[in-house]
Amino acid sequence: DAVASGARSLPALAVVVAVAVLREGVEVVLFLYGIAVSTGSGPAAMLGGGLLGVAAGGALSWALYRGLVVIPMRHLFTVTGLLVAVLAAGMASQAAALLANDDLIPALGYEIWDSSWLLSDGSMAGRAAKALTGYSDRPTGVQLVAWAVTLLVLLVAGYRVGRRPVRADA
Repeated sequence: DAVASGARSLPALAVVVAVAVLREGVEVVLFLYGIAVSTGSGPAAMLGGGLLGVAAGGALSWALYRGLVVIPMRHLFTVTGLLVAVLAAGMASQAAALLANDDLIPALGYEIWDSSWLLSDGSMAGRAAKALTGYSDRPTGVQLVAWAVTLLVLLVAGYRVGRRPVRADA
């Protein structure tokens, strides 16, 4: 309304939109770089995964637009928020493992369990689980603590933000 009434200029609005788009682009680059470093993926795998993600996103968008998939936005944002929290917990877990490997923080125990017989870090499914959730077939104690604390903090923060009462303007 402020732009339409002339109170704010159109170039100012364009700058705000451009900065928002730039921020999202930087976020995507940092996210993909983090996944590439943590999984050891090469450029071909990153490109393939990116194209697969774009295709899946396009298909989901088309399905939502056509009404074939009816998902209430509240539930959609709850699920995506939970997935982002799990992803962040995985990144924190992997960062803790790297810091423990360099003896910058204590490991709090090595190889708490060995699930390599079930899902190996080297398998395609294991690499996907590592990229998405921070999975390790032989986790250290500090990895488990970092994962759990990060997830707990994000879930509690999300719950508290979602429970704030809406104030009516007087």
